[in-house]
Amino acid sequence: MPAPGAATSNLGFAILGLLARRESTGYEVAQRMRQPIGYFWTARHSQIYPELNRLEAAGLVEHEVIDGAGPRPTKRYRITGAGREALAAWVVGDLEPQPVRDLEVLRLWSVWAVDPAAADDLVGRLEATHRSALNRYLAELAEIAEDPGTRDPSNPLFASRITLEGGIRSQRTALEWCAWMRAELASAERHG
Repeated sequence: MPAPGAATSNLGFAILGLLARRESTGYEVAQRMRQPIGYFWTARHSQIYPELNRLEAAGLVEHEVIDGAGPRPTKRYRITGAGREALAAWVVGDLEPQPVRDLEVLRLWSVWAVDPAAADDLVGRLEATHRSALNRYLAELAEIAEDPGTRDPSNPLFASRITLEGGIRSQRTALEWCAWMRAELASAERHG
């Protein structure tokens, strides 16, 4: 058996983080990968089951068969002790440089190629997207805000609170940037 955590992907660690919070079927893992993990990390549904199999082969998760609605048995996965150790080691391990793939900034980098009205429309759509995300994050934070676990660093709700706060701050900054861009476009129109 490979050493716990050996060759575990970032997706594997995302799944371990979910299972450390609560046992889940593969379907539930996929749903939870969309929200809340999808706010800051994405994975396709088709990636999840093979990753669960790899994690199980490495001894980081295990499953039990439960009754399910479908024709095949349903597996409920849980993290093992080795999985918790691997997750903890990864959380505090060396940071890897993150590849930057920001489609929003990539589009804005070429905004000079369209007329100012089209550029303003683009910024308006970006603004609406950021406002929607901000409202979702604020609503989720309000749902957990009164729970004492949000102040206990050993509770998953603490991590939920601090990551939601990071998302809120990021969205507010993005909205400020959108307002600034719209002002720049309006100023260019007046002076153009």
